[in-house]
Amino acid sequence: MPLVKNGTIATDIFFQAADGAELPGDGPVLVTAARFLEDPEALLKRAGKVGVIWPNNRDVDDLVPYLDRLALVALVFPSFRDGRAYSQARLLRERHGYDGELRATGQVLRDQFVFMSRAGFDTFEVKKDADADAFAETMKRYSVFYQPTGDGRVTALHRRMQLRHSESAGQ
Repeated sequence: MPLVKNGTIATDIFFQAADGAELPGDGPVLVTAARFLEDPEALLKRAGKVGVIWPNNRDVDDLVPYLDRLALVALVFPSFRDGRAYSQARLLRERHGYDGELRATGQVLRDQFVFMSRAGFDTFEVKKDADADAFAETMKRYSVFYQPTGDGRVTALHRRMQLRHSESAGQ
């Protein structure tokens, strides 16, 4: 599956290891939540970055002790109607301060790119290469938002307040 990062198709550097499969000696690996939680310290001590595929029915609080050592958290959208991964993403970014790669996997649809990005996702597994072009075009359409989120963008209200403050300071 193509990977969209920074609006372009990117190479996935993570080796996705199946449960029970032998891990490479070094290099970035992506493991399931079950495999990670079996022995997180052993995985985190190996040479290379570690990422975890976190299902949307697991509490992200279980990841908190390891967030500063995880290079990637892949949150799963099993269906386009199931938005629990949005909540997980916002919790990871806003409450827990996770600043590593946050990947959307599963049913990642074009019309949800903006919402996913606003929730804190910065990488997307998409079904087709054409989705990468659609992502770039979609993200260019919106420059101002009303709702605050963890993506760091200033809201429309805060922009207006900053403008008023700078105008009054200049008088």
